[in-house]
Amino acid sequence: MSWFNEYRLQGKFCDALIKVENVEYKIHKVIISDCSPYFIPFFEFHSSTDASTFDMFGLCPDTMRLIIEFAYTGSVSVTECNVEKLMLASDMLNIMSIVQVCSDFLGEQLSPENSIGIWKFSKVCSCPELQLRASHYIFHHFEEVFSCEEFLHLTMQELNEILGRDELSVKKEGTVFEAILHWVAHKPKERCKNLAMLFSKFRVALTSAQYIHSYVLTNEFVRSNAECIEMVSDAVKTIHQSKFSDGTVLRDPLARPRLPGATLLAIGGCSDERCLGEIEAYNVCADLWVTLPNTLTTPRADHGTAFLNGYVYVVGGFDGEVYCISVSRLDLVKHTWQDVAPMYHCRGLVSVTVLNGFIYAMGGYDGYNQIRSAECYSPEIDEWKCIAPMCQWRSEAGSTTLDDKIYICGGFKGQTFLQTAECYNPNTNQWTMITPMIRRRCEHGVVAHAGCVYAVGGNDGICCLNCTEVFNPQNNTWHMISSMKTPRSKFGLGVINGQIYAVGGRTGAAALDWSATPCAVVSVFALSLRRRGGLTSSIAQTLKERNKR
Repeated sequence: MSWFNEYRLQGKFCDALIKVENVEYKIHKVIISDCSPYFIPFFEFHSSTDASTFDMFGLCPDTMRLIIEFAYTGSVSVTECNVEKLMLASDMLNIMSIVQVCSDFLGEQLSPENSIGIWKFSKVCSCPELQLRASHYIFHHFEEVFSCEEFLHLTMQELNEILGRDELSVKKEGTVFEAILHWVAHKPKERCKNLAMLFSKFRVALTSAQYIHSYVLTNEFVRSNAECIEMVSDAVKTIHQSKFSDGTVLRDPLARPRLPGATLLAIGGCSDERCLGEIEAYNVCADLWVTLPNTLTTPRADHGTAFLNGYVYVVGGFDGEVYCISVSRLDLVKHTWQDVAPMYHCRGLVSVTVLNGFIYAMGGYDGYNQIRSAECYSPEIDEWKCIAPMCQWRSEAGSTTLDDKIYICGGFKGQTFLQTAECYNPNTNQWTMITPMIRRRCEHGVVAHAGCVYAVGGNDGICCLNCTEVFNPQNNTWHMISSMKTPRSKFGLGVINGQIYAVGGRTGAAALDWSATPCAVVSVFALSLRRRGGLTSSIAQTLKERNKR
């Protein structure tokens, strides 16, 4: 359509003028009408008057220019300065392709400082996709959002809506109380009357009696509000009852846990020399372990796990008799297990990770020897294919992905506890040795976080380790950081809310209580229901998190 645009710019064959304020644009009716259904009845209504100049109201000249250019070229330049006016105008003119471009642009610009403004704007535009995206951003970054200026300008109804959502992600429920006080203190005379309504969204029974007495009951706004005092009294009773409850107390609105953005799953393992089929899930927000009803189809230990596209994959492992070649997956929506294509090699003590929609299984032990080979699974075609073998034979190694590459380090080879590490580039199908770790490790955990690779705990052949070292790919170096409180090997490792969780494992010959302890954080969270080692952990996004894409 470029030649039509040339005609427009030259004023050739134009049959109408669109006038916005004092600016006129020559156009071809058929081109504009093809772009926007709005103009078909608009031009038809005015056709009886033989008018050739059409006034447009409610738009600015620059916005109209961009829309006309889009009608002729199919492209539009969206910036922070023009996006709101352009989106409103396109919504009015029913040009949904521009609305979508603007929505995508604003979605990419979301930050703690502007997310509330974008959320409000999406309601004005009746853009549910952007509204959902902005609301999810607010829920999952609430601790940063409530300290920004836009938060103070929420209406009571808007704040009440946000605080009441189960999806609101806070490390401590006390953050909700702090946010309420922050909002009320901005205009105390006007907003104090709304305190009880907002306070009812503060799940005060998720805090502690000490927090209530030290922070809630000492607040002047709360002390002067009878409804708040009554809710606090109920919460204290609920906290007391929860110590002797079977879990039904969690149905109390004041004690109902919020939904986490991700859940830590611990799968299989062994206890008392017996392979396990149990799966437990840890809710970070509730500090609570629960046993899931979907046990493994075959109990196993020393397997690998991966979370991909709503499925938890269990790869290889040892079932108590043989090392497995099989792979199965759990559908987290239907709660059903399904066998998928088996690997090329039996692999126990295998390293598994996910990169760009593919599952990689590397090294391991086949019942006779350590393995050097590696293979890659495509869920779309349900097929494994072999990739380049690693530089070294290794089992019980740790692996992760970072910046479109796979990192694997440590492990066991013959009688040797390994210190070496290597990196795989899927674009070249090549493994490259990187700087060795500072300590020898096998049965350790490895995760990527904040642009670095963390190697945690494990066994060096002499004892279980609690030390942690970090690899920086920018300068190809390792350095030590603070250690875990408890030495452990054969444990699960995952990252949730910016914290690294070490789960279960062994110290020497004994299986640990399943204390989920954020590394470098003093707090020790709830013990799980089962002592076990040789397990794997997987971080599974909740449905709400996956549905926002």
